[in-house]
Amino acid sequence: MKLSRTKEYNFGWLVFLALVDVAFLLVIFLLLSSNFILQPGISVSMPFSRFTLGPQINQQIISITGGAVPAIYFREQKITLDQLGPLLDAAKREGYSIIVKADRLAPYETVIEVTNAALEHGITSVALATSSPR
Repeated sequence: MKLSRTKEYNFGWLVFLALVDVAFLLVIFLLLSSNFILQPGISVSMPFSRFTLGPQINQQIISITGGAVPAIYFREQKITLDQLGPLLDAAKREGYSIIVKADRLAPYETVIEVTNAALEHGITSVALATSSPR
């Protein structure tokens, strides 16, 4: 005697459930493995340029804020121009390049003084950072 079902079951939802599970795992994997590009430090409003600086290896960032009394930050510590020299010597020994992130309202003289200080202390790669226009 052959028995037959009175109700047919549809198992198509299992395929859909597995597809949603795989998609969810893929999204979590991409979120956890992506590079979070955050630049810690001092927030400056850099001038705009259509030309951008390529990726730099072993860089140290010197930030210069704008305003009535500009401030210089190296490794997220506020320093004076006189204190910058020994820090640049240490950066040269470690093989770092320097990126100067100056606020668009920072005095041009201060930017040039910092750039000259880096070049005088033997750092061969000094670049000025800009932001791209949107």
